[in-house]
Order: sequence, then C-alpha cells, then structure tokens
Amino acid sequence: MAHFAKLDENNVVVQVTVINNIEMLTADNVESEMMGVAFLIRWSGGYSNWKQTSYNGKIRKNFAGVGYIYDATRDAFIPPQPFASWTLNEDTCLWDAPVPYPTDGQPYKWDEPTTSWVAING
Repeated sequence: MAHFAKLDENNVVVQVTVINNIEMLTADNVESEMMGVAFLIRWSGGYSNWKQTSYNGKIRKNFAGVGYIYDATRDAFIPPQPFASWTLNEDTCLWDAPVPYPTDGQPYKWDEPTTSWVAING
C-alpha cells in the first residue's frame, strides 16, 4: 500500500490517503509517484496537490499527518511546532527542545514559561 498526503494551497496536509501499489505502476511495472498522483487526480475528481509519504522515512523525512507542512525546499513533511522555544532540526525535520529530555527514566513534560522539563508526579 502507498500513502499520499493531500495538501491545501499552503502545503498543509489536510488528509492522508492509502492507495494500492498497483495504481503506481508504469507500463514497465515500475512504481512511480507520478502515476500515484495521476490516479489520485482521477479518483478525487481533479484535485492535484498530492505528495507521497512513507512510514519508514525513506522519502520526505517524516510520515505526513494532518496539520504537517510540506516544505518543498527540504522535500520534507514537518510537524507543527510544539512550542515557540523549540527549533527545527535540519537533519530530521523534527522540532528539538532547547534543553535535552532528561535521561533518568522519569516522566517529564515541557514547561514553556520556564523552557525546561518538569517531572510529572504521579
């Protein structure tokens, strides 16, 4: 099965759709994203802004989810920024906290006002 993200006019993911790999085959039986998009254009009644995504991260860094942004320059799906203080990791296209998550095995949550991890008591 192949997965495709439907993008709005701002390249924000609004839907992720699954299609059968057979819909992606060229005449030479080679999988092609272009063939998958052509199928989705027909299937959706003409909507053309689709990008393939994959669970294993082999293409476009991250599996697309609703609300993610497709960045054409990086050719990557980027999740929404969780907190204003977090920065985009250019290698993973994921967001990094300004302070690493503690490694003591305890559960923590991010506290944006103090830009620190706070232990969850419970």
